[in-house]
Amino acid sequence: MYPLDHEPPHFHAHYQGFRSVWSIQEGTMLAGELPPRLARIVKRWATEHQDKLLENWKRCLKNEQPRKIAPL
Repeated sequence: MYPLDHEPPHFHAHYQGFRSVWSIQEGTMLAGELPPRLARIVKRWATEHQDKLLENWKRCLKNEQPRKIAPL
């Protein structure tokens, strides 16, 4: 996530040259691409941590540092 970023609530996932943008509320990829296996992992992680992601989104809108979220 980036401070003061644009709507809708989203996060960015990067992996070995792949880049993607994910909806926090829908848990879907909005843009970019990831290998299918990794996309499934990101989707599962986003679903499990949706509340924390939304909390971090709100922090970023206030130009505050997001809190770390545990990886899978």
